[in-house]
Amino acid sequence: MKIVVIGAGAWGTALAVSASRADGAAGRSAPRHQVTLWARDAALVKALQTGRTNTRYLPGIALPDSLAVQGGSEASLAQAVSGQDLIIMATPVSAARSLLQKLQHATVPVAWLSKGFEAPLAAAPSSASSSASFGLLVHEIRAQVAINLRAGVLSGPSFALEVARGQPTALVAASEHAEVRDALVAAFHGPTLRVYANDDIVGVEVGGAVKNVLAIATGLCDGLQLGLNARAALITRGLAEMTRLGVALGARAETFTGLSGLGDLVLTATGDLSRNRKVGLLLAQGKTLAEVLESLGHVAEGVYCARTVVQRAAGLGVEMPIAQSVVALLDGKLQPAEAVAALMGREPSAEPG
Repeated sequence: MKIVVIGAGAWGTALAVSASRADGAAGRSAPRHQVTLWARDAALVKALQTGRTNTRYLPGIALPDSLAVQGGSEASLAQAVSGQDLIIMATPVSAARSLLQKLQHATVPVAWLSKGFEAPLAAAPSSASSSASFGLLVHEIRAQVAINLRAGVLSGPSFALEVARGQPTALVAASEHAEVRDALVAAFHGPTLRVYANDDIVGVEVGGAVKNVLAIATGLCDGLQLGLNARAALITRGLAEMTRLGVALGARAETFTGLSGLGDLVLTATGDLSRNRKVGLLLAQGKTLAEVLESLGHVAEGVYCARTVVQRAAGLGVEMPIAQSVVALLDGKLQPAEAVAALMGREPSAEPG
């Protein structure tokens, strides 16, 4: 199978490494797939080609000899995607719209790894739905700019470093198109990486987006040393918020008890490799948001989509008090201790709900 991964950040590099690595099944030592990793940054491309490791985003992981690296210019993108069997978009949500426009005529399955909502558009396209002003999930962007594309998302609890190391991981391939789900399973399912198919792309994308916001809250809780009871409460009530928003957007409630909901939430909220959790931890130490973002070196999607999550929830009449507190914290309207007090001081209510 021929696969191109567009975007050489940590997760794109890790998935490319995993797919191009020999799996050892039936004594095979040849690579499972023919994989190309494409990057826009010419300097990064050269470094990957010569050093065979992504020292900026995934240090310590050697690129398999079979993994081809291309890029450095927009002109090379068309060449990179030509003749492939599967195209993977490993870019931030902010780049999804422009990339989907470039790929709109692709005749092979396309899938993205992005988790989050697009920033609200200054001027929504005339063909957009009324929700466009609130910012969109990637499958909603695709419906606007690449309506004929057979596409989906690969999501679930997955730290890039562990996948690159070959440590056991389970993911979800979500799409309304069976062909896309099958292609993702064929491409990435292996001895240490299990891929489960799901046709609820709305639920899978909402889980992947909202868990980043909730992880900031949990990091804040841990940074303030409020204890494991408080952490458990935040994760549980956060899952309820996530589910309410997802169902309002058309998802199935049971999706949120699976890998892309509860699984990804637990990992991102508690794992030390989580960038979004680290945002909360550093804010709890009294650092400003600018200082936090400068220290990360990578994108923390929860910071950029928190406001959109709250806006879309409000438009649907869905209560999301944890997400609202995160937005107030990021905007500087609440101090860390005040954000927690605002949550704990809410009026009692029935559970679940």
